[in-house]
Amino acid sequence: MAHHPHGGSGPQADTEPGQEQPHTPRHSADPPGPVAMDPAELDGPAGHAGQATAEEPADATPGAAPVAAGAAAAGPDTAELEARLRRALADLDNMRKRYERQVAFERENERARVASVFLPVIDNLDLALAHADSDPAAVVDGVRAVRDQAVSTLGTLGFPRREDAGVPFDPVWHEAVSVVPGTGEPDGTVLQVIRPGYGESDRQLRPATVVVAGNTQG
Repeated sequence: MAHHPHGGSGPQADTEPGQEQPHTPRHSADPPGPVAMDPAELDGPAGHAGQATAEEPADATPGAAPVAAGAAAAGPDTAELEARLRRALADLDNMRKRYERQVAFERENERARVASVFLPVIDNLDLALAHADSDPAAVVDGVRAVRDQAVSTLGTLGFPRREDAGVPFDPVWHEAVSVVPGTGEPDGTVLQVIRPGYGESDRQLRPATVVVAGNTQG
């Protein structure tokens, strides 16, 4: 029988290799002693778990900062919106003023252009009046020439002269001031142009004032 290297007569000394050692129960009255822990276990997974648990609130706090930053970056605040609205209203008011100035400028230019077109007409009237004393008969021809020039000028501006007789009455072009029965002409025929009209159908200075035939007895 093999002896234990340390010797002794206890049960552990008489146990053969491979033979189960008998369990020696601790007396129930003995208090449990302190459990010795290896210092390496303190730095093991348990220590890391405790550190992660302690730092968990610190990890949650930075998560709230991006949320707040995202909410701030989601859109402008009320003050910025009001500033934008004031700038937009100011730009709109400036645009309206520029448009009004531009319209007034264009209107004045158009008036000046039309007036300048009639300057030759006035010049020819002055020439006709200047020769009235020396040759009274030439005044009639001069006035007629000036009239023709003025009519041509109106036609250039888009308002041609209309003084057609013998055509059917058209309320777009004509304004009847008298109806003459018993003329032998069809009803509604323009018999005479009292005052010529000027313009087109969609843009007229005035319609022609005419006398029409009215043979039908009502």
